[in-house]
Amino acid sequence: MTGVGYYSGGLAEDLHKSGHDVTVFSSYPFYPQWKLWPGRKVWRWSTEKLNGVNVQRCPTYVPPRPTGFTRLIHYISFAFSCLIPSMLHSFRDKPDLVISVAPSIFSALPALVLARISGAKSILHVQDFEVEAGFATGQMKGQGWLSRLALSFERWIIGACDMTTSISPTMCRKLVEKGAKGVVYEFRNWAEVRSIRPQSSSTYRERWNVNAPNVALYSGSIARKQGIEIIVQTANLLKHRKDLIFVICGVGPSRADLEASAKDLSNIQFHDLQPMEELNELLNLATIHLLPQKADAADLVLPSKLANMLASGRPIIAGVTQDRSLADEVKGAGLIYEPENPAAMAEAIEKLIDNATLYKSLAVTARQLAEDVWDRQSIIRDFENAAQALVSEESGTAPKVTEKGNIT
Repeated sequence: MTGVGYYSGGLAEDLHKSGHDVTVFSSYPFYPQWKLWPGRKVWRWSTEKLNGVNVQRCPTYVPPRPTGFTRLIHYISFAFSCLIPSMLHSFRDKPDLVISVAPSIFSALPALVLARISGAKSILHVQDFEVEAGFATGQMKGQGWLSRLALSFERWIIGACDMTTSISPTMCRKLVEKGAKGVVYEFRNWAEVRSIRPQSSSTYRERWNVNAPNVALYSGSIARKQGIEIIVQTANLLKHRKDLIFVICGVGPSRADLEASAKDLSNIQFHDLQPMEELNELLNLATIHLLPQKADAADLVLPSKLANMLASGRPIIAGVTQDRSLADEVKGAGLIYEPENPAAMAEAIEKLIDNATLYKSLAVTARQLAEDVWDRQSIIRDFENAAQALVSEESGTAPKVTEKGNIT
């Protein structure tokens, strides 16, 4: 499980279960490998029903090795390919609410057109500020006309929507800074606290021949914006510790280069992403969860993997400075270190595995945070109430939206 698609799909399924008629316009699955999944034909439209949700698949250009420019073409191709089917849907079914999810911010354009045509309310949900993050992490080069154009488009879209949401208080405040004029609401990603639970051991130890008592685990996409290269650098610094092994579990455009850089290290393993039904076993392989980040992208994204890391009841080592929002999210449940500093990451790891009292305290808090703050049912229920209030505004019967996380 990686990427925002899991949460978008989960929201659609839960809204359907609540009695709503839900239609999704989506590309064909390609993430995180940036390669079309087997059995899919990219240059055609198709429809399917998944767990009760109507899904319209739209052809999308998928670059084999994404760069800033090819990502832009990828996003724009989806925006255009879903425009006609979404307009036909708006004429036929007259939706009450249209939700777009960024990334990509470009998908908000056809969503906004659909909302205007049908008279529906519009919500833009921002999982990360991809434009700024792209320049901050080097995925997009330069600060010239392309940057100005993308940021201007982003600001216009944010200001045009009836409601904007994001996944942390800091990112909600950034929505206001970027011109949000309607309701701004904190709609965070969730943890699967009922299926992800702390356990004393993991079957992956035997499957992967993991003999060291301590495992520093990273599981997720392997791309430039994650800053994963620091894990290999840290493993090199700690190669003298026979009680510690690093496990990187994931795929992405940077994996081959990462594996090549670790070829001389015996204290690190690479594996593919594991099935969702194995996620609890995988997360319980960890003694410590690793959450590296690029310094310049710290408040532009909040890694979706954080929630289930907490649910597993394992402390987190996060690359973030004290003044950033991620530091608030892991407070009491892990340690932070200076981003992109392997020595600082190594020091934090050793501090945890060498101090049993500190480790236990952070582990207990991690699980408690997941239950108190990241529970799926309560998060989606509160969002559904806020969305229904937005839709009801025109009739004058809607209560003022005052859920936690609202910025007024």
